[in-house]
Amino acid sequence: MVFRLSGAMSLRERGEMRSAAGLAPFLRLEGFYMTLSPKHLDLYRKIAWLFVKYARPAIIEQANFGSEAKVDKESGQEDPEKFASSLEEMGPTFVKLGQLLSTRSDLLPKRYIESLERLQDDVDPLPHETIREAFESDLNVRISKAFKRFDEKPIASASLGQVHYAELRDGKKVVVKVQRPGVRERINSDLEALLAIANYADEHSELGRRYRFSGIIEQFQRSITDELDYSLEMQNLRNLGRILEDFPQLVVPQPIDGFCSRKVLTMELIDGVKVTDLSGVAMTEFDGEAVAEEMFKAYLHQVLVEGFYHSDPHPGNVLVTPDRRIALIDLGMVGRLSESMRDRLFALLTAICEKDSDRVCEVAMKVSDSPTHSLSRAEFTSEIADLLGRAHNAEVKQLEFGSVLMDVMRICSEQGLAIPRELSLLGKTLLNLDRVAMAIAPSFNPNASIERNLNAIARKRSFDSLKQGDLMTMLLEFKELLARSPQRVNDILSVLAENRLRIDVDAVDEVALIQGFQKIANRIAMGAIIGAMIVGASFMMDIESKFTLFGYPGLPMGIMIVAGILGIGFMWSVFRNDK
Repeated sequence: MVFRLSGAMSLRERGEMRSAAGLAPFLRLEGFYMTLSPKHLDLYRKIAWLFVKYARPAIIEQANFGSEAKVDKESGQEDPEKFASSLEEMGPTFVKLGQLLSTRSDLLPKRYIESLERLQDDVDPLPHETIREAFESDLNVRISKAFKRFDEKPIASASLGQVHYAELRDGKKVVVKVQRPGVRERINSDLEALLAIANYADEHSELGRRYRFSGIIEQFQRSITDELDYSLEMQNLRNLGRILEDFPQLVVPQPIDGFCSRKVLTMELIDGVKVTDLSGVAMTEFDGEAVAEEMFKAYLHQVLVEGFYHSDPHPGNVLVTPDRRIALIDLGMVGRLSESMRDRLFALLTAICEKDSDRVCEVAMKVSDSPTHSLSRAEFTSEIADLLGRAHNAEVKQLEFGSVLMDVMRICSEQGLAIPRELSLLGKTLLNLDRVAMAIAPSFNPNASIERNLNAIARKRSFDSLKQGDLMTMLLEFKELLARSPQRVNDILSVLAENRLRIDVDAVDEVALIQGFQKIANRIAMGAIIGAMIVGASFMMDIESKFTLFGYPGLPMGIMIVAGILGIGFMWSVFRNDK
């Protein structure tokens, strides 16, 4: 393994370079040429320490690489909680990366997933003067002119930005989210280092070739880049508000025009408490079963009909309003699904609800991009059937549809099937929905709710597919088919009449076919030669000769013996090789 750095290095930088070499045992690199940037040396060292100490044992264990995971666990290096806290200490990029990894049940064991799910994105707030300057420089308007009131103390302070309560000049109450100055540059620098390490890992390590770390980092890069663009979140709020118009018990805050940009987002204030903070009295006045039912119905509509959904409904992003509605906030992370992916997800969810392990396996193989020729279908189906059976027998309070879906993805990974990001994100979304439903309605059955609503969703999707534009397109294509059919039929009849019909056959394996023909020809020739020798020797038996064998003329008898030996060898070869 060779490291090259450009520019002069201090003693501290040289020490950090040696520390960065700790990446080699983590990745089990096979030897490669790697260029390290001096400005990222401290980050290389931290990443090396973090993954060698915590992540490598978990990934190897989940990958079923055998005894290595056991060795690391026995050495005391495995600690999911410390792994999560170390990510928090390394800053916003790694907090967000941990949140992404919490959706990858195929990459990390369940206890690591649970620790990463609890990652807190709370940091010390920035001074009001810094936030004021960021707001005014981005929108080119003074805070005192834009708002009648703007609280200096933030409502929340996260790694990417912080949120303040404000009041517009017309008295409308709003919240203002302002991006932290310099956070975009820091994240881009961290991503540059992560992507360089991931690319080399993919090319030169067994773990990298199996999991494609560069793909995970590129996915993370797209996700966090979108989250840093508040204008996209503004569009997401409007889109989701439109989608949920038919679900009166769900509400989404809407952005305020004129006070939004890529780094500032101003939206309606929604009073409410987190679903996990509901008091006992509030629970008695709240029809949690009906609200949970509508929430699951709305999410199925978002996923399977619209192909656009709020992908981060953890309890901190779900509020209960004073009028007992559910408010969905923080739309920095959303999921988008193509029409074909929606069809496959619908088939997968239906198969899980019906406990049809064969169909689950079939859909999973269609969703995956991995080759399935080496897949043990019987073992795969058996594991899925066992999982669905355990879920079916679980008590209502233990049912988590999202957990079942993530376990399905874990089994797919163990069988060598690469599951797309969309399915991982949906599994995490449903898992969070399960927990929200448990908080507002402890006896709610998410599995039964999904099963009840899938039929309605199927009818809705079928109806939407028959829109006027689609019907017109189908009619035009049918008209074109009818118009061209007589000419095409006439062309076919002309070819047949003139004896010009030709059929092209593509052989599966031309080399093997030719070798087979040669083998047959050789066998026929060998048989003909042996037969000719026997017939010729028979005719020569009547010729008198002084040289005899066993009382018969010697020459024909010798030919007969040679033919017999050849015949026996020929028959042995046929019985041994031509099974």
